[in-house]
Amino acid sequence: MTTTQDSPATTPPATTRRTPFDVERLLGELTLEEKASLTSGLDFWHTQPVERLGIPAVMVTDGPHGLRKQAASTDHLGLGNSVPATCFPTAAALASTWDTELLQRVGSALGRETRVNDVAVLLGPGINIKRSPLCGRNFEYFSEDPVVSGDLGAALITGIQSEGVGTSLKHFAVNNQESDRMRVSADVDERTLREIYLTGFERAVTTARPWTVMCSYNKVNGTYASEHPWLLTEVLRDEWGYDGVVVSDWGAVNERVPALAAGLDLEMPSTGGRTDAEIVAAVRAGELDEAVLDQAVRRLLTLLDRTLPALQGATGLTAEDAAAHHALAREAAADGAVLLKNETVDGAPVLPIDLPIDSAGSSLVVVGEFARTPRYQGAGSSQVNPTRLDDALTEIRALAGDVPFAPGFSLDEDADPALDDALLTEAVGAARGAGTAVLFLGLPARDESEGYDRDHMDLPARQVAVLEAVATVARRVVVVLANGSAVTVAPWREHAHAILEGWLGGQAGGGAVADLLLGVRNPSGKLTETIPLRLADNPSSGNFPGELGHVRYGEGVLVGYRYYDTVGREVAYPFGHGLSYTTFALDEVRASAHGEGPTSGVTVGVRVTNTGPVAGAEVVQVYVGDPEASVQRPERELKAFTKVPLAPGESRELTFELTARDLSYWHPVLRRWVVEGGEFRVSVGTSSRDLHGTVSLDVTGEDVALPLSPMSTVTEALTHPVAGPVVRAALEGTGDGPTLDPELVKMAADMPLRALVDFGMAGLDRAGLDRLLDAANAG
Repeated sequence: MTTTQDSPATTPPATTRRTPFDVERLLGELTLEEKASLTSGLDFWHTQPVERLGIPAVMVTDGPHGLRKQAASTDHLGLGNSVPATCFPTAAALASTWDTELLQRVGSALGRETRVNDVAVLLGPGINIKRSPLCGRNFEYFSEDPVVSGDLGAALITGIQSEGVGTSLKHFAVNNQESDRMRVSADVDERTLREIYLTGFERAVTTARPWTVMCSYNKVNGTYASEHPWLLTEVLRDEWGYDGVVVSDWGAVNERVPALAAGLDLEMPSTGGRTDAEIVAAVRAGELDEAVLDQAVRRLLTLLDRTLPALQGATGLTAEDAAAHHALAREAAADGAVLLKNETVDGAPVLPIDLPIDSAGSSLVVVGEFARTPRYQGAGSSQVNPTRLDDALTEIRALAGDVPFAPGFSLDEDADPALDDALLTEAVGAARGAGTAVLFLGLPARDESEGYDRDHMDLPARQVAVLEAVATVARRVVVVLANGSAVTVAPWREHAHAILEGWLGGQAGGGAVADLLLGVRNPSGKLTETIPLRLADNPSSGNFPGELGHVRYGEGVLVGYRYYDTVGREVAYPFGHGLSYTTFALDEVRASAHGEGPTSGVTVGVRVTNTGPVAGAEVVQVYVGDPEASVQRPERELKAFTKVPLAPGESRELTFELTARDLSYWHPVLRRWVVEGGEFRVSVGTSSRDLHGTVSLDVTGEDVALPLSPMSTVTEALTHPVAGPVVRAALEGTGDGPTLDPELVKMAADMPLRALVDFGMAGLDRAGLDRLLDAANAG
């Protein structure tokens, strides 16, 4: 959400809640003015109270990965006077765990901290699709894939709301860039909307039931999301059955009355009563049905009824609670780190680093300012004031002794080049002769933030120069990355024997990295976004971030790995990739189809075995492809996944049940989900390109014949059971029309039937064509 203005915070008046909280009775006792007031904020963070009826103000606040509760007078964007709270890993790292159970536990901890700080709604999670690696807010989002985003988002929501506080699923919808975000129109066809940009929200809404959904700033096909009745009412409420509150992103309301009519219940923050008066005037003028206002107030009162019991019974966190949450943050950071590369040197993998190193620690050196000055979260409204902060250097020394360190580079991007030259020289000296040099590299904080996008995806040149220099003097080189968005690795990865992607790991990320480097924990993270060789390879290139108020989603459904795998484009590391210190085998892959059309499904089975020497966890991924589709479909699409912990030698049999929806595409003409019959390919693997088994099977589809019209093509008519024989006979010369040779028939394939008749080629006049179409469409 945006928090770019200073507005004086109002201390909400103390109110006593009525017991029981009778929503309908309260609604009947509210005046028109009071009802209008409830649909906007009291100040920046509180809802409006109605003191005479005992309706309290409650607080909502930022925090997808940690509570950011600020005091009365704040800067809204910085840490300001935020209360200390556990800073969990950002969404980019949490998603890379692929672990719904872990995210539910993180959510429960977030919910508890939210509740004990008297906050009713935590504004998150954000599950927008990572359409481009340049989006400045990608660190707050889960994936380029809607199944991953939706299922992990649902797990986090479930955990948070289990503590009696609400969440705000955001940003609904098609908010995939920061550039011009408050007015840009995301121009995208409905099929792409349904399959890519709405599916994650649908999965989270229908399974976890978030108590609020936050609408985005942008327009969707020319209409502001806050005023979009198709988005907020037809899809969200009528189709998905959502019954919670729709709240605006902060400052996202363009026109208050049309927004309320479209399905927006709560405008945030306060407008000082100006837009409340607009609602009152619209009702009195007959321009807005008061029943629409009543329904919004009913939802808001229901939200209060859900949250107040937990807030009234909240007790503070103990020191033991804080320690447990820190330990959970360390676990999550470790499980979300992705081992991209791990070569063998001198007959053994470079990672993990063996302990003990030696008495002097001379065989290991740490280089890089990020090792002692951690970059652990992104900039913008999600910043958390951590309860404590681990750095990797201290944590490594706690496990390995007094390891030498050299900063290597300055984090000040405007530093004197002479300083960087001196730091590089010092780093080379420290690393000379070292058995292993671990370099901590990453993006400067100002490179990725809410409010603006990146213009490249490269590491700073000064950091790459340090890597290249150290690689010439150290026997083994390990790179640990700190970044919230994907960075290019192709230009420098040959200088590193191992690469560990640590993302922005939260307050315990330093300890998590130390655990992974030194073998205390086994990496199990997997990429939830493809790392391309170069930015230009990304399918959104040329259509990001748009121009003149519009951004065209020209790549359609071929987003992320769906594009790279379909066109066979080489990548640095594929979607789903991640290494381990053990090995796994996936075998006995099997799949069987059942049902037909809307009741069809596929049962998938596989055996997974830990074939290595240490305990570990593998993420088993199920992909579906439809090679015979009548529309363009990706080569493969993720439809199910699970994370499986296994002891050495242990095996588990896994079963996945895919539904008709997992086999469907959104039909752009029929405007519904369709299962098209024919061959499907079900693959099981450990990334989108590491497939351990593929099964081809036949699925019984449904009738997707389109109604014929005069503008239907010859090809469409030929495939129709009623019209087909008549048109075929005419084209083959068995009717009254002239005989056509095969070449001419081919030329006529895309000709509308109307034109065929007008050219005298079908032995029909317009009236005859109309009779034929009526008979065909009557079935």
